[in-house]
Order: sequence, then structure tokens, then C-alpha cells
Amino acid sequence: MLNEQDQALAERRMERLISRLPRGFAAFIRWTRKPQMFWLRLPLGLVLIVGGFLAILPIFGLWMTPLGLLLLAQDFAPVRRGLYRLINWTAGKRPHWFGEQPGYS
Repeated sequence: MLNEQDQALAERRMERLISRLPRGFAAFIRWTRKPQMFWLRLPLGLVLIVGGFLAILPIFGLWMTPLGLLLLAQDFAPVRRGLYRLINWTAGKRPHWFGEQPGYS
């Protein structure tokens, strides 16, 4: 289980990653993360994850899987915990991806 501090840190890091996306795309992701957008988030998240597995095709790419997980994490606690752990672990290995200095927490 993640404590509240680790969850808040992971959420801030996720927001930093979203802010690195192109402006329109970042705005769309923030919009879909709103609580009332569950009806869109669930099917879109599933489609993105499936599309990530089809990365060998020209339109699809591996970038789709983490984006789909990010959307599903809003509504499903096990996915959210796993994603938060992955984000915090990645930040420990690659802090510059999150705009952090090594050793920051």
C-alpha cells in the first residue's frame, strides 16, 4: 500500500508528465481525468491499451499503453496503486523526466 504522501508525490509527477505533452493533447488528457468523464475514460483507456499492443502497425504505438493506464487509474484503485508505484520508481531512476534533481523526493 502507498501512503498518502507517496500518492500525492506520484500525482504531482503524473501532472508534470502530462504538462510535457503538446498543449492540446495535455488539455484533452486533463479534461478526460475529470471525475464526471468516466463514461469516456473507460472505453478510451481500454482502446489505448489494446492499441499499444498493436504497436507493430503504422498508426499504433507503445505510447498508447501508458496513456490508457493513466486514464483507467482514475477509476480503478489497483491500477492507480500500480501506476503510482511505477511513476515513483521511474522518478528514482530518471528524475530528469519529471523535472527533478537526483535525490529529490
